[in-house]
Amino acid sequence: MQPDDTIVLQTDRLSLRRMSLNDAEFIVELLNDPAFLRFIGDKGVRNSEDARRYIVTGPMDSYQRHGFGLWLVELKGSNCPIGICGLLKRESLADVDLGFAFLPQYRSKGYAYESAAAVMDHARTHLGLRRVVAISNADNTGSHRVLEKIGMGFDRMIRLSAEGPEIWLMASDLTGGSAPPPKPGSSAW
Repeated sequence: MQPDDTIVLQTDRLSLRRMSLNDAEFIVELLNDPAFLRFIGDKGVRNSEDARRYIVTGPMDSYQRHGFGLWLVELKGSNCPIGICGLLKRESLADVDLGFAFLPQYRSKGYAYESAAAVMDHARTHLGLRRVVAISNADNTGSHRVLEKIGMGFDRMIRLSAEGPEIWLMASDLTGGSAPPPKPGSSAW
């Protein structure tokens, strides 16, 4: 268990906290899950050493540079790690983006929605962000449902790199502005 000062957010069922090097084994498991590899990509994390490097150069670096990053999601009470959720600032995107991933046994239980909604509220109320985006493969319908439920809508198709695949960019205006545009394939699109 981590010290309480690393907890960033809490919901009724979850705690979201900063990652530490002690989370390496969990990160190896999560980043090698077939759905993670398919929908998010191969981060080259195969062992604890790789995971510690990923934690230091990814989430921990982001905490220092931006004041936010991907946070570890744990079940309250048991402190059992179940996934990650948080905010990223990618050089290839103008806006901060929301990301999340959960182990298979914790999907379809509302944890992604619960943590993502808390992160979006934190982005608006504590970080003062006016817009947050998310990227997703076109066939990742589970993520689309979560993102739509927290108020994101399809913005456009993008490529993060010239050789990368086309992916969905979804967006949410945190200022209470207009409704998000319809998604491709909907009757209004």
